Amino acid sequence: MRMKLLLLAALALSMGTAQAAQCTAKSSEKTVALVELYTSEGCDSCPPADRWLSSLGPKGFAPDRVVPIALHVDYWDYIGWKDPYAREAHSARQRKMAKLARAAAIYTPQVLLQGQDFRRWSDGAFEQAVSKINAQPAKARISLTLNTLRKDAFEVEAAAELLGASPSPEFALFLGAYENKLLSEVKAGENRGKSLPHDYVVLQWAGPVEFKGGKLAERHLLPLLPKAVPGHSGVVAFVQNRATGEVLQAIMLPACPG
Repeated sequence: MRMKLLLLAALALSMGTAQAAQCTAKSSEKTVALVELYTSEGCDSCPPADRWLSSLGPKGFAPDRVVPIALHVDYWDYIGWKDPYAREAHSARQRKMAKLARAAAIYTPQVLLQGQDFRRWSDGAFEQAVSKINAQPAKARISLTLNTLRKDAFEVEAAAELLGASPSPEFALFLGAYENKLLSEVKAGENRGKSLPHDYVVLQWAGPVEFKGGKLAERHLLPLLPKAVPGHSGVVAFVQNRATGEVLQAIMLPACPG
């Protein structure tokens, strides 16, 4: 009997651990605004924008209103400091979005709001724009399940469905693993000698994942940085029209304590 009780206790403990390491989220019925900050540690005008992005949560822009992500680009690395979070894929995405908007050039810091260039991010126009987006019914539904048992990667299950839009190859789901509370001691370049904090830094992408018949279900392994803190990390997902840049819906799922 004692052995049986011990086995039951061990089973309950293992089940509790598994449940604690797995969490889920479903997107809102209203549209959540996707905020993309294109930034670089090699850019001396970027730190204020990085701080602004970090301040969104404390200012009341919770994940049911805004999904913020920081995409560090690599095209400033040549001026003396290699940004450890920069990815060529981020620069490529910025160029693609600029091409869709028929913009003449790309720049940092740049904020895209719902796939569109938004230059008044630091004033009251941002609140007004987000409120307008949040008032719209969502055009897509997203659900995420995140398993954090591994320390080197997140196992992500994602399901998405188009709402009212006709299926098209242009609609796609994007997934990204992000990390908060990052800190860099910059040794060279325009920000030499500065300590730069970062939040919502996207490190790994999955996608674009195309819809088939208006729905999709995917499972992906998103690697984390070698020294990543899973408790400071999470996953974002959004559905976007790749022909227009329009973001249909976005969702953020922080890693659950476990």
